Amino acid sequence: MAVSMMSHMMPPASTLFSMYASISASIMLLHTMLNQLLPLPAQRFLLSLLRRLFPRRPSPASLLIEERDGLSPNELFSAAETYLCSHLPPDLPRLKLSKRPNDPSLSLSFASSHSIPDSHLGVPLLWRFVTEDQSKKHNKPNLDSPHPLLESEKRYFELTFNKEFRDTVLDSYIPSILHRAKIIKEQKKIVRLHTLAGAPSYSSSSVWDSVNLEHPSTFETLAMEAELKRRITEDLDRFVRRKEFYRRVGRAWKRGYLLYGPPGTGKSSLIAAMANYLKFDIYDLELTNVRRDSDLRKLLLRTANRSILVIEDIDCTVDLPDRKGSSAAATPLEGGNAHPHRPRETQFTLSGLLNFIDGLWSSCGDERIIVFTTNNKGKLDPALLRPGRMDMHIHMSYLTPDGFRLLASTYLGIQGHHPLLPEIESLIKMKNITPAEVAEELMKFDDVDLSLNEVLIFLKSKTNEEEDVTKIISEKDVEVGEAKDQVTAHDCDF
Repeated sequence: MAVSMMSHMMPPASTLFSMYASISASIMLLHTMLNQLLPLPAQRFLLSLLRRLFPRRPSPASLLIEERDGLSPNELFSAAETYLCSHLPPDLPRLKLSKRPNDPSLSLSFASSHSIPDSHLGVPLLWRFVTEDQSKKHNKPNLDSPHPLLESEKRYFELTFNKEFRDTVLDSYIPSILHRAKIIKEQKKIVRLHTLAGAPSYSSSSVWDSVNLEHPSTFETLAMEAELKRRITEDLDRFVRRKEFYRRVGRAWKRGYLLYGPPGTGKSSLIAAMANYLKFDIYDLELTNVRRDSDLRKLLLRTANRSILVIEDIDCTVDLPDRKGSSAAATPLEGGNAHPHRPRETQFTLSGLLNFIDGLWSSCGDERIIVFTTNNKGKLDPALLRPGRMDMHIHMSYLTPDGFRLLASTYLGIQGHHPLLPEIESLIKMKNITPAEVAEELMKFDDVDLSLNEVLIFLKSKTNEEEDVTKIISEKDVEVGEAKDQVTAHDCDF
């Protein structure tokens, strides 16, 4: 009955059509009159006034930023989390608190779903952190998945904004989030030292294990010539800021350094100083653990960007085969279950190492530094030394007077003149002394005079030892010469 009453109250369709046509005609007539009677500025003012009185409802748009993209981590999620955790409002009821070893600061992060407002160039934005328990959603976890723990919880960010500002968000706001997150991470980063975990020889199950790099070496404390330190730091700075340059010239974004010189001259300390200066992780690779070229590739592909790959004592760590792979076949395998007298079965070649340094595989990663160290540069294959593989050759020489003054300042706090310094520096000029030897002497006493006197005694004893060795060699040469003369005389008599 109510439906029939409503049907009697509604006008017929012809009447509604006539009303619509009449209103449309009136609007068109009004629009024509406004165009004829009102100038263009007045029309614009009237339209802006109407927009203010009757504003359009904003059309929202949302972007979902999930924690993982398949099995790979989502870089944008990590950047958003880093950025938002640095802008957490104080009224959030629940947060997660953590602290890393040797990190003096506490770390706050999201513990549950939260909303955080933000703005960019006057555009209001709303971030919402969401965590969902997938096991409850599907009643049980997917035990057949290769990563059931990763799939049991889904975390993502939802960014909401007005649809008309989509281009501003995508072209300006999101890149700024990535940039600011990178700066925050660099400021808080703790440098890590990675080494190969697992069996003595490389296997497919081996992974990189890591600890905090607690080596305190810096360029300020290195006992090295000031000019050489300046050249190294300038080269490092130039490398990290030339991303677009490397892409423009078609080269992989990497840099190779060869550190060569006697033991104890500070090669390892220089590597630590480079890592602390750039905030780059170190990957310490023992080539004796590598069996095949394919294993080396898999291992190096697991290293992160912004890192330093270190291969120490490249001349004696492993008997590198030649580019045809001949010499390694006779190298015995140290460790493992191989027979002690059985040749090492390997397909690891110098060619495979060179291919990862500057071949096709060198482009798999950005902002990488490769460092080789050796005590004897002359033993290395020339193929390792050419530019593009080892771009900068750094000679780690014996201690100089300037280097000693830096050590004395670092260890003893000596800033000016001391009566024993001239004699010590004079002896250092005459002899080959490593920084490690002198540093060991400087650590024996806390008293400045006692320490410097100990260094002086050491240098004089070092001088006497070298003179004795030289004297013994000379005496042997004389004896050999006399024996040759006697043989020659005997031959002549005969």
